[in-house]
Amino acid sequence: MTSVQFDERLRAAGLRVTAPRLTALAVIGEQQHIDVETLASAVRERLGTVSKQAVYDVVHVLTDAGLVRRVSPDGRGARYELERWDNHHHLLCSQCGELIDVPCAVDHVPCLMPPDSTGLTIDTAEVIYHGLCPDCTLAARDRNEISDSESTKELR
Repeated sequence: MTSVQFDERLRAAGLRVTAPRLTALAVIGEQQHIDVETLASAVRERLGTVSKQAVYDVVHVLTDAGLVRRVSPDGRGARYELERWDNHHHLLCSQCGELIDVPCAVDHVPCLMPPDSTGLTIDTAEVIYHGLCPDCTLAARDRNEISDSESTKELR
């Protein structure tokens, strides 16, 4: 995404366009599933003096505005990605901690729905799979910790 597109998204959300907001959106777009510490370092690298609290405030505003999505896998600390308004889930690698996008097997959002009889209105469903990323799967297979058949299972 370009800075012009980020500018348009900020304005459409009713937010002022500021250098910290534009920079945070750009960094999050480049480094999906980024934590605030890493984001703050990257924003400071590009803009100079920006406090960590200012970055926390920016992320909070962007999340509240629906421009950024917060993912909090198992209390390991929040990570952020651009809100793409698509239907995807995540895999949290139990070995290295990487968070990976996983497409949903069902096309409509959300793909997990309770029975109609509950009276609930569901906006989103968040699924976090736990397992091994491709690199850790290969390493585990090389160490004979998992079989070839286990490592070739695909999410459908």
